[in-house]
Amino acid sequence: MKIREVHARRVWDSRGRPTVEVEVINEDGTTGCGIAPAGASRGTREAVELRDGGQRFKGLDVQAALRGIEHEIAPALAGQEVTNQSGIDATLIALDGTPNKARLGGNALTATSLAVLSAAAAHARLPLWQYLAGGRPVALPLPQIQIFGGGAHAGRRVDVQDFMVIAAGAATFAQALEMTAEVYRAAGELMAARGPLSGVADEGGWWPSFSRNEEALDTLVAAIEKAGFIPGDEVAIALDIAASEFGQGGRYRLALENEELDSDALCERLVGWVDRYPIVSIEDPLAEDDEAGLVAFTRAVGHRIQVVGDDYLVTNAARVHAAAALGACNTVLIKPNQAGTVTETLAALEAAQSLGYATIVSARSGETEDVAIVHLATGWNAGQLKVGSFARSERMAKWNEGVRIETRPHAPVRFAGRAALAGGRKA
Repeated sequence: MKIREVHARRVWDSRGRPTVEVEVINEDGTTGCGIAPAGASRGTREAVELRDGGQRFKGLDVQAALRGIEHEIAPALAGQEVTNQSGIDATLIALDGTPNKARLGGNALTATSLAVLSAAAAHARLPLWQYLAGGRPVALPLPQIQIFGGGAHAGRRVDVQDFMVIAAGAATFAQALEMTAEVYRAAGELMAARGPLSGVADEGGWWPSFSRNEEALDTLVAAIEKAGFIPGDEVAIALDIAASEFGQGGRYRLALENEELDSDALCERLVGWVDRYPIVSIEDPLAEDDEAGLVAFTRAVGHRIQVVGDDYLVTNAARVHAAAALGACNTVLIKPNQAGTVTETLAALEAAQSLGYATIVSARSGETEDVAIVHLATGWNAGQLKVGSFARSERMAKWNEGVRIETRPHAPVRFAGRAALAGGRKA
């Protein structure tokens, strides 16, 4: 089935900022849409968004990206087979002609690539996850769900960007959400009673005013217990340190504690947290330029927990292979807009899985109502999914989509559960 038309429009993300939506219309009238999200904490090597600059919306408008789609991308894709995802993505990459998608914009390419994929599934009359699975057995992913938001997502009230929970004791996707809902509400009640509650952060997690980073961990353990669960058995903790946001050149400035640590000292601090708290996953424990630190941290705790590469790996297959050769990380975060196209995203995921790494498909802090990543995580059998907190509709749309996939008749999908976790620690 050939593509008949490609259209682009400006829509708005969860921060009220402009972003790009693309609609692909096939010759049989079936359609697919894709929307580009936007990150706040970004790796330096990820695909670059095309923003207009100037005064309008503080330079964040996307009119140039829309023009590129209408005048260059749309004519190039018209008449192409919609099911030829790799060929279409190669066309997009060649049209852009830069190594980081800077000319046409990673936002333009991401939205277009996702729209083509969605249109292909629509033509096949299949849910997107089922189209991607191609008849292979797959599983709904184990959720990582933010309870407290910090770092760049919450005005740096705490240094750590995400304090999350993983309901590893859940038997179904729906039960994982039930358990998380109880923990999220318990955490809010504890914070309201004690005073350090300042609203919600970009991804819907509670926005705290803690005096120490460890206070967030203590409160999270208390919330798990208040909700009626056993920490580390039924509900465990996952962290996104996002160390590139406060570290460079092997030096790390923790604003909350007003101290500066070198790479070894930060590793020691995090290993201490792993020893004291029911942590099963730590993302970006060291900065993207601290490769030696990432290797050392992985050697220290990679047999016990997930060491997740995000800014360091930027959803890039070549970087995943290089990291594996060094022994850095044991889990890869997968973000379509870091890569810029579906094909490149899948290549990074397949590289990780071939090397024995776990994979987590992830949303961004500036999100939309697009639920494609739930289908990617399921259809690609990624094992884990991270889309933010248990609040705000751009997040809940994705969690609810997982429930729909799990409960629709005639297409049963098992739940990955705790088996999806890398590392040896039992959750």
